[in-house]
Amino acid sequence: MTIRVVVADDQELVRSGFAMILAAQPDIEVVAEAGDGAAAVDAVRRLAPDVALLDIRMPGTDGIEACRAISTETGCRTVMLTTFDSDDYVYEALHAGASGFLLKDVRRDDLVHAVRVVAAGDSLLAPSVARRLIADYTSRPAATAVSSAARLDVLTARERETLLHLARGLSNAEIAAALVVSEHTVKTHVGNVLSKLGLRDRIQAVICAYECGVVTPSPEGQPSPASPAQARKAPGEDRSAG
Repeated sequence: MTIRVVVADDQELVRSGFAMILAAQPDIEVVAEAGDGAAAVDAVRRLAPDVALLDIRMPGTDGIEACRAISTETGCRTVMLTTFDSDDYVYEALHAGASGFLLKDVRRDDLVHAVRVVAAGDSLLAPSVARRLIADYTSRPAATAVSSAARLDVLTARERETLLHLARGLSNAEIAAALVVSEHTVKTHVGNVLSKLGLRDRIQAVICAYECGVVTPSPEGQPSPASPAQARKAPGEDRSAG
């Protein structure tokens, strides 16, 4: 199956470079290029691509607004392009519906891999972007955090463990090893977590884990388990599930 892609960036050389790399792949077709967010949204509406690669900073309609419109109005999945030091909108873009983030200095193979991963329905974050997400979250006043631990009462104990491992950035294989279960079982748990909490993908699961207090950032900026009081279990929860 051919993956159809729209590439949007206001810098023509960057945009053309990404488009050339992707178009060289036998399973990827670049159906349009756009120089701003409005043009990107229009292209997605007209051409119904599988993935939109969006620069987070563009004139007029920026990447976040374009991402929000695309996620709301279409089935196209979005990957945001960002720079390590200058972008402060990672958290907002994730809430707008982004399925992944890439740095603009991404390697050729990683760019292609990201498009394929997102087109397949999964999500990804570059490690440095994940650190920025954690730093952004921890810089917010405590009052702005969503105090919704009760939302997790619908999860079994094993599903909560799965959510914790998702927040740590573990793959299905790594979660399977940690829980001593099969990857198939992990996929089931992940699917249950997303379905029960009304989440679109693993990135939204990470956001939910922080907002609900399942994990809290350590001083080093890495996720650590919340205290028992923060990550309380639901009354009568089946702790042997899964």
